[in-house]
Parts: sequence; C-alpha cells; structure tokens
Amino acid sequence: MRPADLPEGNVFGAGGAIAGDIAMVSSPGRAGRGGGGAAGRVHFFEWDGSAWNEAGVVESPEAAAGDGFGAAMITDGRVAAIGAPGTTLGNANRAGAVFFFTRADDGTWTAAPEPLTAAEAGENGGFGSVLYGEDTEDGFRLVVGAPTAGGVGIAYTFTPDGDAWRSEGRLYPPVVAGGGRSFGGNFANAFAAVDGEIWIGGSGAGAGREGRVLRYSTDPGGGVEFAGALSASNRDAGDGFGGGVAAQGDFAVVAASRKDYGMGTAYIFERRGDEWVETAEVWSDAKNYAAINGHEVGCEEGVSADFDCSEVNILSFMPVQSLGANRGVRVNDVWGWTDPQTGREYALVGLTDQASFIDITDAQNPRYVGRLPMTEGARGSVWRDIKVFRDHAFIVSDGAGDHGMQVFDLTRLRDVGSEPVTFEADAHYDGIASAHNIVINEATGFAYSVGSSGGGETCGGGLHMIDINEPTEPTFVGCFGHEGTGRRGTGYSHDALCLIYDGPDREHAGKEICFGSNETDVSIADVTDKENPIPLSTATYANVAYAHQGWVTEDHRFFYLGDELDELRTQFSGTRTMIFDITDLDDPVLVKEHFGESTASDHNMYVLDDLLYQSNYNSGLRILDVSDPKNPTEVGFLDTVPYAEGPSMGGSWSNYPYFASGTIIVTSGSEGLFMVKYQKPELVP
Repeated sequence: MRPADLPEGNVFGAGGAIAGDIAMVSSPGRAGRGGGGAAGRVHFFEWDGSAWNEAGVVESPEAAAGDGFGAAMITDGRVAAIGAPGTTLGNANRAGAVFFFTRADDGTWTAAPEPLTAAEAGENGGFGSVLYGEDTEDGFRLVVGAPTAGGVGIAYTFTPDGDAWRSEGRLYPPVVAGGGRSFGGNFANAFAAVDGEIWIGGSGAGAGREGRVLRYSTDPGGGVEFAGALSASNRDAGDGFGGGVAAQGDFAVVAASRKDYGMGTAYIFERRGDEWVETAEVWSDAKNYAAINGHEVGCEEGVSADFDCSEVNILSFMPVQSLGANRGVRVNDVWGWTDPQTGREYALVGLTDQASFIDITDAQNPRYVGRLPMTEGARGSVWRDIKVFRDHAFIVSDGAGDHGMQVFDLTRLRDVGSEPVTFEADAHYDGIASAHNIVINEATGFAYSVGSSGGGETCGGGLHMIDINEPTEPTFVGCFGHEGTGRRGTGYSHDALCLIYDGPDREHAGKEICFGSNETDVSIADVTDKENPIPLSTATYANVAYAHQGWVTEDHRFFYLGDELDELRTQFSGTRTMIFDITDLDDPVLVKEHFGESTASDHNMYVLDDLLYQSNYNSGLRILDVSDPKNPTEVGFLDTVPYAEGPSMGGSWSNYPYFASGTIIVTSGSEGLFMVKYQKPELVP
C-alpha cells in the first residue's frame, strides 16, 4: 500500500485502521525548524478482492505543520474519526482535536462542519492522541485520550447527540481523582476493550514512570468506575508499561515500549477466574553484525567484511552484546590505556550504563576483561566519557543524575583471570553530578569537567577544574566560564582540549591553554593559574549550529573544529570541518572550511602526526592527511554503518588512534567496537 503523492516530511504508515473493505493509513507531518513543515494526511484504500487501491486522501480542515493529523483513527467504513493532537484552535495552543469525515456513495470523504474538542485539555493537552469506540446498550461511546492534559492525562468520553457529541465525563487516574498529583503523566495513551471494561494505558504512572494499565468497568447505562490496575512484575523506572494495549477474549498484551533503553517488551496477561495474571514476557533482540576475530579482514575492492572501506583493514569487531552489555545498551565514547608494566593495550569503552574494559593486545583476538557499572543511584545515559591519568580512568556521564566522577585503578586489570569481573570504583568525586565530558591535561595532572549539570558546582557548564595528581583524592580547585559564549552566555563548554602550549605564539609558550568547543564559539583561555584563569580570545564562523569538539595540529598552529548540528541544518556538500589558524592565540582566524566525502554529521576527532582521525557518525571513521593543514585530503575510511547515510546521530561516536601498535579503536553506537589499522599506501619510486 503506497500513496500516489506524499509531501516531503510526511511519514506514511505511522498508523492505520480498517473496517471491512475500507482501510485508513496516516502520514503525519513534521513541523520544520523555524516554522514551516508539512501537515498530516490520512489516505483511504479500498479492497477490490485482490489488492488495496488508493481511494482518496484527506487533511485536517485546520491543516498546519506538525498538527499530528492521523495520530489516531477509528472507522466503521462509513464514518471516520481522526485525531490531530497538535491542532491549535482559538487560544489553546496544540490542545488537539478530533475531526470526523463521512463517506458518500461515490466513495468521497467529506469533513463534518465542526471538530470535537475539549477545552479542559488546555495547551499541549494532546487531545486526540488516542481514540477508542464501543457500542453500548444506549448507543455508541467514543473515548478520546489526551495524555498530556493537566500534566497527567485525561480520557474523555462522548456519546452521539444528533449531529453533535455530548460529553459523558472525564476519566482520571484514581490518585489524581482523589486530589493527588503523583500519577506521573501519560495517562490515556492507549485504550482497549476487555469484556465490559475499558483498559487505559498510563505509561508515565508510578514514582519512576514505570507505567500501569488502569481498568475501568462499564455498566449498561454508560457508567464507568475504577476497577483495578495491572503492572509488570519485572519493571524498571521509565519502562513505559501501558504504552500500548490489545486484548481478545481471555488474552491481553501490554507494551512497555521504553524498556531496555527503548528496545521495548510486551507482557502477556491471561484471565484466570476473576483475575488477570501475567504469564509471559516477550521481546526481540536487536539485529547486529557478526563478530569478527581470529584474522584480519583486508579492505579489498572497497569492502572489508560487511563494511565499505578504503585503506583501512578490520582487525576485529566486537558487537555491543560481547562488551558485557545488556539489551538496549549502546556504546559511545572510547579511550585507551597501555599498561606501562606489561605493555598490554586496553580499550576503555563507554556504554549506556557502564564502562567496559577490553584487552586488545592481540587485536585480532580481543578479550572482554570486565566492567565498571555506573554509580549506584545514577541512571543510564547516551553519554559517558572516559580519560586516563597515571594509570587511572576518570569517568563521567551526562544526563545521568547523581553520577559524579568515578575513578578506577586500571592496574587491577592485570589480575583478571579467564572470567570477566564486575568492578567497583576506587574513588568517587561528588563535586559534580552529571557532566558531558572529562578533559585531562596529563602534563599537569588537572582534569576539567565540562558541561556539568544537575547538582554540585556546575561552573555554568564551563571548566570545573580538579586536581587529580593524587588520582584517588580529586580536589576541586576552581571554575572558568568564558563569558558570552555558549547558548546561555555562561561559558558552557561541550568539550575541550587542555595542553601545555608549545606553538609559535611565544607570549604564551609554556602556559596551560584550553581550547573550548563552547556551542556557539571556540574559546581560548590561559588556565595556568587556577585561581585567576584568563580568557584570551574567541572565534566563531558562519552557519553556527553547535560547536562540538576539536583538536590541534602537532605543532599547535591550527585547530580543527567540528560542528555537530550544522549538517542537519544546512545542506553542505559534505561533512564540514572548520580550520582555524591559532598562531596568535589572542586572534584566531578561520582560514578555511573543509568539506568531506560524505554528508554525515561529525562527532569526535583527534590528530596524530600528520593524520586527522574523524568519527563522523553515519560515515564511520574518516582519516584525513593534514600535512598541508589548510587542505586536508581523505586518505582512508571505514564506514561502520553501511546501511545509513547522511546527517544524523547514529554511527561512529569516537576513536582512539594513539596505541604504539598502530591499532585504532572505533566505537559505533548500535554496532559495537572495531579494532582497525590504516594501511598507509607505500610510495613506489
């Protein structure tokens, strides 16, 4: 089933309904940045005995970009009710509405004069997100969900009254009806009819928003009263149990769509006498590429195993699951450590809820050694960052609650036997709660937490400076935020590079200089004196979206910067890298913009000798020759996500090219950890 015409931005197949030979399929539109975008549509199809043929398409009479038209639909083949929870009518912004259409004898669908609304839903109430209809002894009953109304959610019930609809009442979760406000939200985001009951999903119910299904009994006269609740036995905070409900006879299925970091689980319930009993939990595992080990896979004719490539061989590949990860976990950051006593090389891999340690000394046969779980009481997060100083790993996580900074003695990895070990941290620094990155200057023994939030001393998101010369006794020594930079002007730094400067600007030679990627600008500061850090300069560029991360050349003459969001907002010919001349730290100059071979969004990049190693999300690892710093040339790549192209946030997160062996480790979010080697072409005289 495909529509003959589909506006750009509409997603066909987002929802559907069927009655006899009539089917409806929605294609909700998306609001564009800064306005614009597409309005939703609903496409009608008719069955001719052998195929479904498109029989019409309708839009909301109040069509607007992002109106959500088609978010929910029901039909009996003659009348169709279509929810549009993003509709604005009057002064209630995005309060939502339900529109009715009637099918004429010639097959055309005509909108009713007035939509169904609920003033009490208020702004952003989401009225029309879910629809359910049933026949009662007194006629038809329509139930409309507004999952965000009142901050909790409301289910509205209506019955026909001539050509209009009469409100029967409103259903609230019982704790709210009793005067409390602790339900948690997203009540009325799913409905099902179960033998004289209406089951209403509330995926935000519970202190941890683990979710519930609330049962309401109905009587022949149309009355409704609370009859009990269902919950999952194996529940965790944020699972979203109740996000979908379906039932038939003595059998019911409830979705927990956010369980396992969004992978989702379905719970099976069966009626046993007067009770509903959970009898099974079902799920599907994520598909992934097969592990590669035991031999090097060369890049031949542009392919290494399943991955497109050029001059990059795969030494091995470890899927996420082989890194000690639970279902739904993704990888993010990666750093490396070489044991000074044994010479063994280790990959330190950030995951959603832990750091994993991989012995890659034999890069064709990597071994999972153990894991350090996130701080107790923290929550899993997309972001985890790891750096190393004096044989200790320093680990932070963003959006993770009270995570703080974990300190782990990496020499403990020497004693691990054949079985992986779950470790505990050797120390914990609670001067911060969450942080986006941890930056370490190994030459001075100072760490810099950047993008700190959620508690502790955030330093406005700028440099939270920590003395780690005694690794297990980290000590706060001060803040620096480059005023006027960052989206709030507080000096928020998304990432930074701090080093002892040894470049051409001799005025600053020997000073500890930090280059901050501060969302809106590049910040350059002298932090030698932690009590009196000195802002030196800022630099910006055209089409700023999000100054994300960067690195300097070996001679400290140039700074390469990636903007994480610019490829999403501006149609460039390829991944954009800004090149700044920093020969005068007080006056950095943008000298060129380099555009890569693909249009992927960029993420982390590092320089070693004359090579720049970029992890560019959907295009994987890209290696650029920067021997001519103003004119980088791509000399190799490994595409870690061959199934996706273009700008987005999936794919290669980071890489670490600094092992003496030449092994490069690369992370890719849903895929896992790659061990690769760049095959530098040999010049033939």
